[in-house]
Amino acid sequence: MLKKFNEWFRQLFQVQEAKYQDILDIKNHEVTIQDVDYFLAKAQFTDIPEILGIERAVYGGKTPWDSSAFASELKRSQDRLYLVVRRHDRLLAFIGCTFNEVKSDAHITNIAVVPDFQSRGLGHYLIAIMVKKARELELKQVSLEVRRSNTRAQQLYQDMGFEQKGIKKGYYFGDHEDAVDMVLLTGAESTDA
Repeated sequence: MLKKFNEWFRQLFQVQEAKYQDILDIKNHEVTIQDVDYFLAKAQFTDIPEILGIERAVYGGKTPWDSSAFASELKRSQDRLYLVVRRHDRLLAFIGCTFNEVKSDAHITNIAVVPDFQSRGLGHYLIAIMVKKARELELKQVSLEVRRSNTRAQQLYQDMGFEQKGIKKGYYFGDHEDAVDMVLLTGAESTDA
């Protein structure tokens, strides 16, 4: 009996893993955002130095995540999706997201756009991809944290349907700034019986 249960459980896990791989697989391709052509790709280890460069440009010379944190995330491709946007071979934006079926949550771990390409729809486009993936995986919500001082990003998230769900006091490493916890309900219904 235990052998049959273990076989059933292993098959169920393999089916779930295959579903995630199919949905989270993105082919590198050109995209047009606000009438400008870009190149969308899955993030690679070789992108990490440029990702850190974007963080430094956005966060006043600091990198909230270091190269080992990004490398660790990129290794976990079964439940993670990291994307980059390029134009003329320059990395302009990136996003990372974890997909958790147990919590029925897609959590955007980080997103950043170089300052000279902000307000051109790149952030909106990347978030929309993650929301679409969450819906395809039938997850109930997409969540993220944003610095309390980053009202511009908060407005973007609200425009996309995210709602403030609380404040995480002293959340950010270093300066201990508070984080605004935001959630978007996907409208996906639970398939649990």
